[in-house]
Amino acid sequence: MPEGTGRPEDPGRTERTAADLLHRFLTAGRVHRESLAPRVVAAVGHERLDRIMDATHERVGGITGVRDSPDGLLIEGGKGRVLAFAGTSDGRVLDGLLIAPGGYRAPRLRVPHGARAALVWTVWALLLATRVDACWQAPSRIAWCGRLLIVAAGYLVLEGWRAPARLPWWTRRTVEAGAFAGLASAWRLPGLPLSGGGAGEPVAGVVLTAVFGGLLLRARRHRWGTAVSRPLVFPLRCGNWYVAQGGGSGLNHHTSFPEQRGALDVIQVGRGGARVRGGGGRGGNERYLVYGKVLHAPCDGTVVSAAGHVDDQEPGTVRYQPPYGNHVFIDTGAEIVKLAHLRRGTVTVSAGDLVRAGQVLGEVGNSGNSTEPHLHIHAERDGLGLDLEFTGITGPLYRGRTVRT
Repeated sequence: MPEGTGRPEDPGRTERTAADLLHRFLTAGRVHRESLAPRVVAAVGHERLDRIMDATHERVGGITGVRDSPDGLLIEGGKGRVLAFAGTSDGRVLDGLLIAPGGYRAPRLRVPHGARAALVWTVWALLLATRVDACWQAPSRIAWCGRLLIVAAGYLVLEGWRAPARLPWWTRRTVEAGAFAGLASAWRLPGLPLSGGGAGEPVAGVVLTAVFGGLLLRARRHRWGTAVSRPLVFPLRCGNWYVAQGGGSGLNHHTSFPEQRGALDVIQVGRGGARVRGGGGRGGNERYLVYGKVLHAPCDGTVVSAAGHVDDQEPGTVRYQPPYGNHVFIDTGAEIVKLAHLRRGTVTVSAGDLVRAGQVLGEVGNSGNSTEPHLHIHAERDGLGLDLEFTGITGPLYRGRTVRT
């Protein structure tokens, strides 16, 4: 990268946006980088930073500007664009920097995460409604039993796999009322013949219920076989904490990442299982019950990494940021316990600090790779995720379970 020809403007004179600071940093000479991003230079080192800058310039074809976009900051050049994250706590210097390894192409269609979940629920609910209606049209008692079992299998999938707490309570309760509508069709049974029509439906119902039920039970009871060295203290207090991601494959999207395979995503739920105030799913972070809840250290140990300068995401969207966002990583001496997606400006510890179980670390937020406020927690040893165990909590922790503290 060519050296800058002039000394950059004093970063302490005025506050600037992250995009402006990043542009100044990328176009400044090597000797001026430390004054623009002292923490970044100290963490990465000049030589590695040189390689990153050279690779970035090569990919975009010379930097012409940095602008904000719905997906994050975009470094633009003559050959292309690259996503980046730049964090600043005071608008004067960069506290954090992350540049995506590949080029950037804007998505053709943006669908909020919550909308996708609602769409899946709606389609599945409509399919269930047709099967509930079929119970009222059953030509015989045997056919009725088969159709009701098929409805039961559908509800196993809907309630067991789809994390219903992610949707407004009135949506869930409306769909769940379909189960009672199916059962209510039993009043027709005395007037129906024992058999006649739909002979294969009972077999299909038994098979589907057994398969879905068996898979769900297996995923809920899944263990990796290697647990934390000693039970942790549950990091959230005085509430109902719903496990939105946890368990085995199909119930936990972390299982595809070796170091996170035993991770949990935890939200707070209130009356009726709602995770937001007012029962709806729209609005800012403050509407989510878990947002801003005090986070306590789950173990004794040494902080090996901590960050608190990353902005919270807007619910339903994900801008390019460090995956863990604001976080605290604790080395217990036997494993690393990681707590992520904390609220900006609330982290109370720094790398090197000694912490004790129960000590306040910060607040739950929505930073990093996160579509809504929640706490991510996992433990890893030698690059592999461990089964989590907590004092006073028995049984497996899986998507759909509520822990009361």
